[in-house]
Amino acid sequence: MLLTNKVAVIYGASGAVGSTLAMTFAREGATLFLTGHSLTGMDELAEKINAAGGSAEVARVDALDERAVEMHLNRVIERAGRFDISFNAIGLRNTTLQGTPLTDLALDQFMAPIQTHLQANFITARLAGRLMAAKGSGVIMTVTSTPSRVANPLMGGVAVAMAAEEALIRDLSVEVGPKGVRVLGIRTHGMPDSDTIKEVFGLHARAYDMPREQFQQLVAERTHRKRLPSLQEMAEVAVFMASDNASAMMGTVVNMSLGAIAD
Repeated sequence: MLLTNKVAVIYGASGAVGSTLAMTFAREGATLFLTGHSLTGMDELAEKINAAGGSAEVARVDALDERAVEMHLNRVIERAGRFDISFNAIGLRNTTLQGTPLTDLALDQFMAPIQTHLQANFITARLAGRLMAAKGSGVIMTVTSTPSRVANPLMGGVAVAMAAEEALIRDLSVEVGPKGVRVLGIRTHGMPDSDTIKEVFGLHARAYDMPREQFQQLVAERTHRKRLPSLQEMAEVAVFMASDNASAMMGTVVNMSLGAIAD
């Protein structure tokens, strides 16, 4: 198992990305501390992990509340002695954030992804980086998406937030990397088994007056495999990146776009 003896904190653990990561990290031997803005879904997730022989505890933590994040990390260290992995998987419902031209988009809707995704990633990564650097090791991770690198219409502030997150990964890595901390991201291309992505595809489909399934197929056609990645594929890549086998990976965002972005 790739994550045996690793202690991982997952923010946004009740969402599709966070819960898939949690189950996969647990399978690979990690001790998990699962957090979210509410406990909805997290107790059931922890029970499932623990029943399968894993170890998971839950806590209500607002990733936008720096004090709450700090207090929780201190409790994790008291309980486990350390933490090795910090994964920010928080999500944001997109009902009014996408599908509208930038020239028509309200300022608060444009800023919402920046003030949520980017700010939460900065808060959790900064605190993790501080504590990990003091002990000389650790991995800080998050998920971004392909609009960080390509121009797609009707993305609102989401693309800006994703691009900024990738810049944060690079800049934080160059500062904490010499202290033994690896900072990484996974760039995906619309995982359709996520309810958030289904909602996003629906918003864009509505803007183009077509069924959601047709829009999803158009997005899939841009990839080399003519399909989209899955949540489980993302989680399997994340396990490797978080493991000691990926010790040379630093300050980078792994391309999981199935060729929609060809590096």
